[in-house]
Amino acid sequence: MLEERERKNEFKETPFLPVSPEEVPPRPPSFPKKPSPKICGSNYPLSIVFIVVNEFCERFSYYGMKAVLTLYFLYFLHWSEDTSTSVYHAFSSLCYFTPILGAAIADSWLGKFKTIIYLSLVYVLGHVIKSMGALPILGGQMLHTVLSMVGLSLIALGTGGIKPCVAAFGGDQFEEKHAEERTRYFSVFYLSINAGSLISTFVTPMLRGDVQCFGKDCYALAFGVPGLLMVIALVVFAMGSKIYRKPPPEGNIVTQVVKCIWFAISNRFKNRSADIPKREHWLDWAAEKYPRQLIMDVKALTRVLFLYIPLPMFWALLDQQGSRWTLQATRMNGNLGFFVLQPDQMQVLNPFLVLIFIPLFDLVIYRLVSKCGINFTSLRKMAVGMILACLAFAVAATVEIKINEMAPPQPDSQEIFLQVLNLADNEVEVTVLGDENNSLLAESIKSFQKMPHYSRLHLKTKSQNFHFQLKYHNLSVYTEHSVEEKKWYTLIIREDGKSISSMMVKDEENKTTNGMTAMRFVNTLHEEINISLGTDSSLRVGKDYEVCKEESKSMTLRAEITLSSGDGSAFLNCNVYSNLNLSCSRYPAVPCRTKNEDFSLNLGLLDFGAAYLFVIT
Repeated sequence: MLEERERKNEFKETPFLPVSPEEVPPRPPSFPKKPSPKICGSNYPLSIVFIVVNEFCERFSYYGMKAVLTLYFLYFLHWSEDTSTSVYHAFSSLCYFTPILGAAIADSWLGKFKTIIYLSLVYVLGHVIKSMGALPILGGQMLHTVLSMVGLSLIALGTGGIKPCVAAFGGDQFEEKHAEERTRYFSVFYLSINAGSLISTFVTPMLRGDVQCFGKDCYALAFGVPGLLMVIALVVFAMGSKIYRKPPPEGNIVTQVVKCIWFAISNRFKNRSADIPKREHWLDWAAEKYPRQLIMDVKALTRVLFLYIPLPMFWALLDQQGSRWTLQATRMNGNLGFFVLQPDQMQVLNPFLVLIFIPLFDLVIYRLVSKCGINFTSLRKMAVGMILACLAFAVAATVEIKINEMAPPQPDSQEIFLQVLNLADNEVEVTVLGDENNSLLAESIKSFQKMPHYSRLHLKTKSQNFHFQLKYHNLSVYTEHSVEEKKWYTLIIREDGKSISSMMVKDEENKTTNGMTAMRFVNTLHEEINISLGTDSSLRVGKDYEVCKEESKSMTLRAEITLSSGDGSAFLNCNVYSNLNLSCSRYPAVPCRTKNEDFSLNLGLLDFGAAYLFVIT
């Protein structure tokens, strides 16, 4: 699929001829056919090696940067999902519009070689600015947004500007008698496109999620490495300058086609008289001014454009791999058993399957179909492909529906969601009482268990005090807690000598807003615990109402609440959710240390952007 899009953006030499000195400048003399160095005595010019390596690095640069772009908008710039999706697709649209500008510059002014060099410099500058926009220490959100938009605009101009030139420039390196070698070159060229995309969409999300910098996902590194690959692409391309065959600009064929169509339409309207004989095709009205060959080619072009009518809809859906499909993956379990797939790594399947299916279809499936006597024409292949694409999008829609069904509802105005966690040594009956002493909620919670789900409670105002009755053994304990609308709460019950007490803590929603994993540790031990969550990530779970003094750059601790018993001999510590820079991965043995003992915790698989509560006993 990637290679098909690249093909559509090529502007190769065409047989179109200028019509007259008035309309089109004279065709410049063809470039000298000087012999160029060959690869190991073959008919392949050595210069194509520089071009193929350049294309591999450039595609790595583009698709690697684009892979993490949606999550960067969502979790670094803190945009909404809709805004992130809109800007992502606006950037993609610009990238596939600027090839028209690049082709015009190359054909009418600079030529392919200089266009590639100059716009690659713009490309590199865009990557540098984009990477600077991902540095948390550089200004605030407004500066990050401005740098990102400027950087993306320059990248769109750079990648789109060189897109129609690179493949065609590689074709220019071959002599006309080596047409077969040129065909094979294009196969290798498109292989390099998909190889660069495959590797980058796999590696770049790992740089974002598995590397910590400035206490968050390392978007600066995820953008910086593709920028470095673009620098390498430019250097490699420039190294072959002395052995390239560089055809001079030959005039913009797009202008000739547009003028031919416009003249045919205007000439037809000027000759509407019934006395003037009709012509076979409406483009034949351009025959007074344009040569027959050009008119025939434009006729062929209009017939081909008819086949392109469904393609915008197809690409509009397919390009959602980097936006809505990536956002969908953030709400799914990426654990494959042997590997945990990051949400932005979902896009790696596209180039991976392209590299597998192209030889599979060409060498196996199509040959078997041909032997069965089935005439599987290109149009039929396109039709079958479109049907399969429709089924694929239907599957994605079905998955989205199922995810939405599993997502917990959100509290409305004058509503809260409440769950109860019982850390006492025996069963506790919990009753929520209303203003008139009526029961709003009654649950029996076993020891070290919690309610199976959040319960919805209605408020009379935006904030309200709820009364709780806790029955433990033969005791009845009454307590009161204040809550606010549209929030999630957990009522934590613990032993307090021979009685019990409770505390109300405000929860995160089911997902965090910055993509990092949110964690709360409840410590039931009698001493402070230090938990090591990485090489530079540690968390102290203290006692006696201490406020966490942790200042590690790899986490942001919002608050710490500690309960202690009256005699100070036992305590319960409860951290309000702490956003930690932990990737979606397994943590089977997290080191912990008390004053007299070292041990480990099995946190299991931590999902991307999820919220967890761990009780240490």
